[in-house]
Amino acid sequence: MADIKYYDVILKPVITEKSMEMMADKKYTFLVHTEATKSQVKEAVEKMFSGTKVKGVNTMNLDGKKKRRGMVYGKTARTKKAIVQLTEDSADIEIFEGL
Repeated sequence: MADIKYYDVILKPVITEKSMEMMADKKYTFLVHTEATKSQVKEAVEKMFSGTKVKGVNTMNLDGKKKRRGMVYGKTARTKKAIVQLTEDSADIEIFEGL
């Protein structure tokens, strides 16, 4: 397994209607490195966003979608998504504030 630093774990936030509704419960969704573990995701969120305390992390592996270009079939890259639950006394994540 690769040596993944905390700043390489979180790739980008996921911004959808469902993820916006979950923000009311202090749940935030991120695309993460495919080899990152739950403990690495927890460490990355707590270090990158000051004042946050993670209560739990749920992860899911997503297969790539089938795509076709002419007669040739292929797949897009597989991804990993993490839903991070913050504690009640934790600070909110500022990335999602203006959305």
